[in-house]
Amino acid sequence: MKVAVACDHGGFILKEIVLETVRNAGHETMDLGTDSSDPVDYPDFAEKVGRAIQNGEVERGILICGSGVGAAIAANKMRGIHAGVCHDTYSAHQSVEHDDANVLALGARIIGSELAVELVRAFLKARFSGEDRHVRRVAKISDLERRESGWEVP
Repeated sequence: MKVAVACDHGGFILKEIVLETVRNAGHETMDLGTDSSDPVDYPDFAEKVGRAIQNGEVERGILICGSGVGAAIAANKMRGIHAGVCHDTYSAHQSVEHDDANVLALGARIIGSELAVELVRAFLKARFSGEDRHVRRVAKISDLERRESGWEVP
């Protein structure tokens, strides 16, 4: 699997650890920045990851900002992007298994490097269950997304 990783300045401290964890799990990485701790805006990096997924360049993405919340909000504004803020391993795998998440958002000011490694591993190992109830719920999310974006009138 190919995984895009991006962060803002608040997440920069964890970016190399996340990239290394993805590689050590046997996956290819796409580093989409930022490349320093100089202040930048997280929506710009959420968009980079979202576009990489939308364009089929990668299958999943990992975003890191101070809390994970801003990056997840920005990413979730994009068509087909399902981002979850996860600071526990259950949520990291369950977001994929039940909700078909394709982006993991982490808060570098909330978690440490060891927990980040565990979260990334859990996210990467997880696969969408395909159970009827989860397929139905994800389809409802997609329908909501279409209606809300103006692609489809309710």
